[in-house]
Amino acid sequence: MAKANPTLASQPSRKAFALTGPSVTLDPRTHAVRGDLADVRLAERVFAPHYAAPLKAKALQAITLFTDRNLSEPLADLAMGDVFEVLELAGRHAWGRAIHADLVGYVDRTALDRVTDFDS
Repeated sequence: MAKANPTLASQPSRKAFALTGPSVTLDPRTHAVRGDLADVRLAERVFAPHYAAPLKAKALQAITLFTDRNLSEPLADLAMGDVFEVLELAGRHAWGRAIHADLVGYVDRTALDRVTDFDS
């Protein structure tokens, strides 16, 4: 008979994730998922090499949300004070989700301010 390992028994259980089938295809305009990165809240639905937890930021001025990092195709306009969930910062760009527009894209990161006391 095998003895129980007291070290393992005293550790809290963790939620296990298992791939039960292929990753689902989500619309990248409304779900923060790319080939290399996805919002951690989508981890049970899609497979990605990396996941990121969103960092909430507010628009310091009216800004445009773009579909690509070249900022060439406008997707929506964000008003001053709108919340943007940042998932990646690269150069002058931030990639993430505009909460009020419920759209995912790129913005000029210099127009964002980190939220430190956000209620929601």
